[in-house]
Amino acid sequence: MHTEDTEREATFEARQLRFRILGPLEVSAGGARLSLGGAVQERVLSVLLLEPGRVVPMPRLVEAAWEDDPPATAFHQVRKAVSELRRRIPGDAVISTEGSGYRVTVTAAQLDLLEFNDRIRAAEQALREDRRREATTELEAALSLWRGAVLSGQGGAVIESAARALEERRLVAMEELFDLRLGLGFSSELVADLRTVVSEHPLRETFHGHLMLALYRTGRKAEALHEYARVREILADQLGVDPCPPLTRLYEDILRDDPGLLLQQQPPAVEESLPAPPLRVCTLPQPLPDFTGRNKELAELLAYVDAADGSDDRASRVVAVDGMGGSGKTSLAVWAAHRLADRFPDGQLYVDLRGFTPGEQPPVPPGTALDHLLRSFGVSDDRIPSDTEARANLWRATVAGRRLLLLLDNAAHADQVTPVLTASPGCLVLITSRSRLLDLDGVSWVSVGLMTPQDSAALVAATLGADRVEAEPESAAELAELCGHLPLALRIATARLRNRSSWTLRYLAERLRDETRRLDELRSPQRSVAATLHLSYMALNVRQRAAFRTLGLHPSTGIDVHSTAALLGTDVHDAESTLEILLDMRLVQQPRVGIYTLHDLVRTFARSLFGPTTAEHDAAAVERLLGYYLTATDVACRILFPGREQRRTGIPAYEGSLPPWPDAEAARAWFDREHSGLLAAVSLAELHGLRRHTVCLTRNLSFHLNARGQYEDLWNVGRTALAAVRELDDPQLLCVTLSNLGVACWKMGRFESGLEAAQEAREVAVSLGDRHIQAHSEATIGLLASMLGRYEEALTLLGEAVARSAKLGASRAEAEGLSTLSTLYEKWGRYAEAAETARRSLEISRAIGYHGNLVMSLTDLAFAQVGSGELEEADENLAEARRLSETRTAPGDVGLVLALSARVAYARGRTAQAEGFAVRALELARTGATPVRLVEVENIIGHLRSALGAYESALDLHRHAHRAAVDMGFRSEEAAALTGLARALDALGDRETAERHRAEAARLHRFMGVRSPRTVSA
Repeated sequence: MHTEDTEREATFEARQLRFRILGPLEVSAGGARLSLGGAVQERVLSVLLLEPGRVVPMPRLVEAAWEDDPPATAFHQVRKAVSELRRRIPGDAVISTEGSGYRVTVTAAQLDLLEFNDRIRAAEQALREDRRREATTELEAALSLWRGAVLSGQGGAVIESAARALEERRLVAMEELFDLRLGLGFSSELVADLRTVVSEHPLRETFHGHLMLALYRTGRKAEALHEYARVREILADQLGVDPCPPLTRLYEDILRDDPGLLLQQQPPAVEESLPAPPLRVCTLPQPLPDFTGRNKELAELLAYVDAADGSDDRASRVVAVDGMGGSGKTSLAVWAAHRLADRFPDGQLYVDLRGFTPGEQPPVPPGTALDHLLRSFGVSDDRIPSDTEARANLWRATVAGRRLLLLLDNAAHADQVTPVLTASPGCLVLITSRSRLLDLDGVSWVSVGLMTPQDSAALVAATLGADRVEAEPESAAELAELCGHLPLALRIATARLRNRSSWTLRYLAERLRDETRRLDELRSPQRSVAATLHLSYMALNVRQRAAFRTLGLHPSTGIDVHSTAALLGTDVHDAESTLEILLDMRLVQQPRVGIYTLHDLVRTFARSLFGPTTAEHDAAAVERLLGYYLTATDVACRILFPGREQRRTGIPAYEGSLPPWPDAEAARAWFDREHSGLLAAVSLAELHGLRRHTVCLTRNLSFHLNARGQYEDLWNVGRTALAAVRELDDPQLLCVTLSNLGVACWKMGRFESGLEAAQEAREVAVSLGDRHIQAHSEATIGLLASMLGRYEEALTLLGEAVARSAKLGASRAEAEGLSTLSTLYEKWGRYAEAAETARRSLEISRAIGYHGNLVMSLTDLAFAQVGSGELEEADENLAEARRLSETRTAPGDVGLVLALSARVAYARGRTAQAEGFAVRALELARTGATPVRLVEVENIIGHLRSALGAYESALDLHRHAHRAAVDMGFRSEEAAALTGLARALDALGDRETAERHRAEAARLHRFMGVRSPRTVSA
């Protein structure tokens, strides 16, 4: 019997269980407060109660309990804490295990937070049905549940973040309650409570407005005006901003004793006729005094209005402004409305439809908007019908025949707007919305994008002061760039600077450079870029939100439907639909058809949504995207680089849709467009520890980078791939990566590093029996040895590599090896062999369509012909090389073609043409060439300048070339520079220095085993 009593008592306690978190954490059962056992138990329970009915994953519970410093046994300790809570809290089903997390299941009668939520919803429903007294009762009951700060004493970032959100909801409820009480006739009774609230929340302008109105209605006008002066001073001192437009309008209404501030008495009788409206009703917000820029958009908007004014039918016109959150749509529309006010003498009305408004306020229903507009025109309560359609009819009848401007701000959808539109001729309706309301017909749209750099600079100067901008012009420009040229971000940033006089623009720019902190920096007590973006995000459905967040993983600045489909794990049609929805919500932009971008701040916001709960999903999305890029680049390389050896990656091929590439030009255009995105994809693979993807994607990308002349990028990704491949047990990939890195080192003038990589690649290739990589590595070693002046060694290696490639049928590698061998022969002074080898390379390159090597083979042949005095033949080959190099040729290679063309043109008596070639060659070499090509071009043009008598110019070119050649160990060009310096110094009278240079050049020639080469003669 005793056991049964105990069980009945436990069941009773479970029924009487009560959790309180709207204040210090309290748990009671049967009226008795329960002890929970310790801080870890309290924090775990707190987080579970903050999300009742939802599964809270283990990592979030660990973070709540220990923040950034959890013990190694954290998961185990959380499980122990849950077990202890279950033991202490009656009821078996309160805390349940769900997968790797836990869930609290309670009712509104058991948890004060759920009761608060229910009462807030009941109040909102009562308001929608115009039951204001019932709404007041529900709000009073909801707020009475609060006993202090949410979970005060628990601490920790997780709990404090949730507590801040709930505190914001409490304050919004308080604002609504005071508003209702004022509307029900309370005034003097509210003053004491409002003074307390205002002192606790001095930056909450709505409370100040309530206090001002309550004071005014109790006959204390002077105190009401003093309250405005006080809040204006607080805002200026703490934030550097003015009071918001509604508070300013209230102040102005109080100054002129506007009758609308007093509660309207019910008239004894109502005439059936429509009332005459007040004279020139204007409820527009005040325009920003520092409104700046947007000249193009303003002109477009005014042009639409002018066009309608000039039409014969004098029909009502509707102009809508759309743009992303924070782009300044409302500011533009208000500014335009004031510009147009004189054209609409019967009134200018403003309604905030609250389509996207902080504080979880629902959008204003059209019936409520119509009620507001009818009251603005003096229509009494008993004349306003209860249903929306009847109100719309009355509104149209009220404004019939009048010239009226109506600004409907912040619309969420067409249904909000349609009933409010007037058909009266001569009226103008301005609408602002984040998305285009496609269901509205007959609308002229003005899209507001980001500000231009010039407009951004003007806005910073207008809001901060021209003197501060003039003192730091570069930092001001960087600040605008870091704010993404978004007006809201710029205004918040400059407001912070005004409020912190010791801060410089450079200091704030430095703070904004940290992407992880940028959104936190761009917030103020009343405004926030993150909050603005969050409203657009919350307007999406669950699937769209997940897609938007996942899109933040995309590394490219230009996103197409194919990569999006891979990232989201869908097909291209669904991907395009999703991107178009996000475009409608202005969460993505579309610079051109088929390409989408994320604004920098939007990307940062999307990435702020990542967390432990999304980690598994995010990792899978990244792997899909990288798989797509790997397959796409592989297919594009097969089209663009015939003869390329195909190698297995060990990664399954992507099976989704790839971009259509009908020809090589299309594949090349895709590579060019995706250039920065592919580089970022390599970094993304490295970041996520996907080493095989890092290495294989780098191999494919290397072909494109080499062909495009992007050698620094080639070297950087090569080093990244080498670090990744050394973590893999894959000798095949290791030797491929080392071999490619050797080529990148050659291009960048890092000959010794290139030799080390190529020699290791050869060793691995020999051990694997991989003759293709062995041949490629030997060719690279030979090439680098020739650069270092070791010609005998280079000749042997290059000869073996060419023979091995020919035997393997590796035509591309054979052509490259022959081209290198021709260069070696030419540097050595063996011109006949150089010409023969170049012709063989040329023949193979033509046969396989190897464009890049075709240009260089022609140039090699021309070098050999110049050396043997066959200038006419060299001229012809260079003309063909120039023609072919007009497209798809690296700038440095084109520079070399033009430099040799200048030498030949001068030798054949075409001095003016020679100078033109020389100037263009230097431009290309200095802006887009590798260090190797730059040195070669400078030495050729330096010798030409000496031949023309421009010795000072020749000295400058040879000195620069000499320094670079010495740094690289580029022996042949070091000798060429010394020879050129000696010639120019001789002419300028410095014989002693000239002789030293000539002697050093001779020493280098002996080291290389060559006789002094010919130079351009006068």
